Amino acid sequence: MLIYDALKSDHEKVRGLLGELLSLDDGDDKARERLLEQIRDELIPHSRAEEAVFYNSIRAVNTAQDLVWHSFQEHMEAEALLRTLQGLDALDASWKKTAQKLNEALNHHILEEENKIIPVAEHLFTPEEAEAMGEAFEEMKPEVQDEGLLQTTLDMIANMMPVRLAAPLRTFSLNEGSRP
Repeated sequence: MLIYDALKSDHEKVRGLLGELLSLDDGDDKARERLLEQIRDELIPHSRAEEAVFYNSIRAVNTAQDLVWHSFQEHMEAEALLRTLQGLDALDASWKKTAQKLNEALNHHILEEENKIIPVAEHLFTPEEAEAMGEAFEEMKPEVQDEGLLQTTLDMIANMMPVRLAAPLRTFSLNEGSRP
């Protein structure tokens, strides 16, 4: 699968889950908790794999730097909102406004990515390269899904760093001491 198709497929999954979340009644705690977990399990692995495979491939050819950096910032914003939402849920506090902010932030990010970054990438990469990125993206997501908050944050930082500086971070794991 081409990276572009894999990204768009994930975008639709997350949009669907957010739509379900926003349609919940305030008292449906179990469904809200389940949906927040599903959103986390889709969003965080997607973001880390997208950064490592897609954004950093664009950065490697030294073009569209501003678009990529803006997307990293949007990932941080969305994840902060998700973590806030999870905290509000744990405190049984009002969560709808934060859920709506997360929905708006992700929809904005998805539109920019699909309408600005993907078209640039389609000109930069051959179909074979896009296919290889799609495979690497899909392989990486399950690895990230089992990581905790601190490890995924460390991964985000490593993704944003120059490759030569990120290498030591990529070999370190908060969960196991070091990665294979």
